[in-house]
Amino acid sequence: MSRDQISMIAHAGHPIKSPLDDDSVSRLLEHGLPRGDERVLDLGCGTAEWLLRALATRPHLHTEGVDVSEAALTQARRAAGERGVGDRLVLHRQEAADFVCAQPFDLVISIGATHAFGGLLPTLAAARKHLAPGGRVLIGESFWDRTPSPEAVEMFGDLADLATTVDHVVADGWTPVHGHVSTRGELDAYEWACWGSLASWALDHPDDPAGAQALETATTARSEWLRGYRDSFGFLCLVLRRTEWAGK
Repeated sequence: MSRDQISMIAHAGHPIKSPLDDDSVSRLLEHGLPRGDERVLDLGCGTAEWLLRALATRPHLHTEGVDVSEAALTQARRAAGERGVGDRLVLHRQEAADFVCAQPFDLVISIGATHAFGGLLPTLAAARKHLAPGGRVLIGESFWDRTPSPEAVEMFGDLADLATTVDHVVADGWTPVHGHVSTRGELDAYEWACWGSLASWALDHPDDPAGAQALETATTARSEWLRGYRDSFGFLCLVLRRTEWAGK
């Protein structure tokens, strides 16, 4: 079973693919899209759930998404057609870091995809290239909520704590205009939904050779979360504007 297939099954019950509930997603979009007629770009859009939710409630919005997964983009196109917003969604299959567009965007989104650019600050640098003057960035990044175990560091890398993460963003020339730290409930709900979807699929397909792999993946991920990094992991979303645009 490919990584794309595992991801699609795991996120079937949590399509936003981040530890955020529906209310949190709605609030973040409200702060990122104050007018409702913006041009929006999602770098690493996956199944484009952020864009689809924004389009569903804003009839004058136009959006573009970039991702390398053909399976995810196919699902996004199908969902856009079903929701009647396909004419306002353009999808590109390519590396997000290589994407180029002649027109700037009023909001650039990158949630949980900073690995595609090599970290938080490189992601913000990439987003700025696509941003119209006065525009906003909606970014999601992990952080250490307390001292992590060596196993957690090995799994997630050299993350900073919450205060240091925000300090780095501000020092890079950005001003947070809204922020959300995922609650323990959001974090647990997301993880349990992913393991549950994988495990259920495996149990529903006992004759599929991939079933054993799916069940093993779910079991390993659950153990790592509960024993390895649950108590030290956090997730932050920020809506940002360039500090240099103050008053503009």
